[in-house]
Amino acid sequence: MSTPRDEGPFFHGTKADLQVGDLLTAGFRSNYRPEVIMNHIYFTALRDGAGLAAELAAGDGVPRVYSVEPTGPFEDDPNVTDKKFPGNPTRSYRSSDPLRILAEVTDWTRLTSEALQGWRERLAALREDERGEIIN
Repeated sequence: MSTPRDEGPFFHGTKADLQVGDLLTAGFRSNYRPEVIMNHIYFTALRDGAGLAAELAAGDGVPRVYSVEPTGPFEDDPNVTDKKFPGNPTRSYRSSDPLRILAEVTDWTRLTSEALQGWRERLAALREDERGEIIN
């Protein structure tokens, strides 16, 4: 695993209510394919990208975005890098090591209910398409 040159800051979106210093770890169900237990924890250098992930995350909690710090090496997220977007314009990453919560971020852009429904429909279509498989 090679460390990308991106120095952040980095963000993670979730519906979990976390505290500064908490560690996010791999080993939980994918938000996009719940039958898959993830080997990595995902994050981005784009605040609103983390906001989108928070909005789409499983569960009934409030969508939250956290500023995070990788505790080990990380790599470009192969699920979007080159597979869907040449290079890494989404600045999306993953690590098998935990992410440390630095702070909750509140100034991210919330999706309209129509935009959120559109994303949910795209994800449902991906679940039915074998090309939507997760590189775990």
